[in-house]
Amino acid sequence: MRLRSLVFVPGDRPERFDKAAESGADAIILDLEDSVAPAAKRAAREAVSRYLAAPARVHRFVRINPPADGTLDMDLAAMHGADGVMLPKAQGGDDVAALAAAMGEHRLPILPVATETPAAIFRLGSYARVADRLAGLTWGAEDLPAAIGARSAREADGRYTPPYEVVRTLALMGAHAAGTLAIETVYPAFRDLEGLAAYAARGARDGFTGMMAIHPSQVPTINAAFTPDAEAVAAARAVVAAFAANPGAGALQLDGRMIDAPHLKQARALLARAGEGA
Repeated sequence: MRLRSLVFVPGDRPERFDKAAESGADAIILDLEDSVAPAAKRAAREAVSRYLAAPARVHRFVRINPPADGTLDMDLAAMHGADGVMLPKAQGGDDVAALAAAMGEHRLPILPVATETPAAIFRLGSYARVADRLAGLTWGAEDLPAAIGARSAREADGRYTPPYEVVRTLALMGAHAAGTLAIETVYPAFRDLEGLAAYAARGARDGFTGMMAIHPSQVPTINAAFTPDAEAVAAARAVVAAFAANPGAGALQLDGRMIDAPHLKQARALLARAGEGA
């Protein structure tokens, strides 16, 4: 499943579903959690259920409410036709396993939001145990500050403060340790497309494979950041071709530089992100 961009849409705003789906995003996230007021949860489930009953040309995830809230059965009943489920407030791999068991024969891939509580930070390595059930791994910088009493996760210029840079790094490593997609968190200033471009480019540079959006207008910028350009694709093809022509080699010279197994792995991953496969 290619997930460069995933855009949120409130589950109780069905008039926005098609706009999100037509934004160019690889996936939309129909939200039953934070963007829906408690009094509107039932209406949101009904709207999401109606929308999922018809086919779509975009992957459709549903962000359920935390299972501890006691509404899991109602949320799962509204999800028939979804392509995946986002699990908020995930505490680690055990929560993914529990959700997978609750879904029974419906083997939807699960995308945990893996950094929303202090305890969750210490369990980011546990997702490797449930890698076969993951669609990816993402993080967030909104709930955690509230949970620990921090005034903000960001400096005045928008950069993350040191604690949240650590959390971001650990989430990135947790995703790659599990062999799954690493999804960067949202950029809240949706009108600041220049800032978004810089933020998304940083994420792609650091090893994230996609990013979440809070508004359809952010999608083209995110897609551009997480789609390798023609020059990078050509360079990756050359690396793969060089090793294919020398199958017994551990290291090679290419265009005046040495390349070895890590370069080959990196090239294959880039081609996969470009939609070419390995």
